[in-house]
Amino acid sequence: MSSAVSTSRGIHLPSNFGSLGSQNPQTPSTSLGQLEMDPHEAEETELLSVSWNQDYGCFAAGTSHGFRIYNCEPFKETFRRDLKSGGFGIVEMLFRCNILALVGGGANSQYPPNKVLIWDDHQGRCIGEFAFRSDVRGVRLRQDRIVVVLEHKIYVYNLTDLKLLHQIETLANPKGLCCLSHHSSTSVLACPGLHQGQVRVEHFGLKMTKFINAHDSHISCFSLTLDGFLLATTSVKGTLVRIFNTMDGTRLQEVRRGADRAEIYSIALSPNVQWLAISSDKGTVHIFNLRVRVVGEDAPILPSGQGPALLHQNSATSLDALISPNTGANPSSSLSFMKGVLPKYFSSEWSFAQFRLPEVTRYFAAFGSENTVMIVGMDGSFYRCSFDPVLGGQMTQQEYVRFLKSESHRLRSATQLAS
Repeated sequence: MSSAVSTSRGIHLPSNFGSLGSQNPQTPSTSLGQLEMDPHEAEETELLSVSWNQDYGCFAAGTSHGFRIYNCEPFKETFRRDLKSGGFGIVEMLFRCNILALVGGGANSQYPPNKVLIWDDHQGRCIGEFAFRSDVRGVRLRQDRIVVVLEHKIYVYNLTDLKLLHQIETLANPKGLCCLSHHSSTSVLACPGLHQGQVRVEHFGLKMTKFINAHDSHISCFSLTLDGFLLATTSVKGTLVRIFNTMDGTRLQEVRRGADRAEIYSIALSPNVQWLAISSDKGTVHIFNLRVRVVGEDAPILPSGQGPALLHQNSATSLDALISPNTGANPSSSLSFMKGVLPKYFSSEWSFAQFRLPEVTRYFAAFGSENTVMIVGMDGSFYRCSFDPVLGGQMTQQEYVRFLKSESHRLRSATQLAS
């Protein structure tokens, strides 16, 4: 095994997690070192990573001088740790609790990129550490698991005692692609398979593995619904997004971002599984209407702990049950009636709503409340925009914040937007 784990007492998670920002931060006894910075150093803070928490209620920003936590509704910085010499390329939250996974990053970081620190900010100390022979590409957390993604391997650990539970071999995965379900009744993991265009889905609760041949080209991005029963994928071509049933691998829907090649930065599925959002290097966030029903909402229940079931997976009846009668919400070509005669491009489902962004950085989208979409940019920008759930079309910007700037600058930006 290419990892080493150290912990002092294990991780004990109470039923009511401490919340980041609810306690006065205390100087940690170990690991994170000196927490004082010259105010002028903050001007040079570089954003290294952003990551949403599991319910999209807030996001973490890894910087060249520590990390920060931002609440989304209303938008505000709720917590930060500024370090003189320590940046983090990965900051993974566990909902809003005090447990974080940190991986070093940046040019002068004192934390190596091959180690994962499990940080308890309530106690102000590192309570666990994983060391690997190669750089960590990603970390995912849920209330019972820690998942560490290396370029060719994934390790799954029990969160409470850091015991290794599973090892998964993958195709080269430099982006650290990996998704987890977050319902307490399901335990699903999606990651690259061993072949080009393939996604491996582990239903740990059902002790079942499913391989989905999603695309002909390499996978570039994917996302699971909260229960893990639906998977949205795209390839390095970035033209199509496909939605699959993870129980049997059935393709349920396909939508088109565009005709030309694009790099997809993020895929988000709304909690009610009605909408899908993608962001790309074309500077546009696209919203699509999903024609899939919430999986398992009317289905029988499996024995306790195994979560919602799908109807007999290989039957036409069960596939029909997953397709919503609300079809045709996404626009298609005026020549779509000639489906089967013209190239597939002309019969594609196109985006329902769109929002244009400056093509200057990477953007990551997520769904907020009441038909809103939140977008975080690697230039330190935050957007909130709304879309009409009936008419679609161009989205309306509601908020814009430059969150790496000073508080006075943020207030000034908000005032200018309101005027």
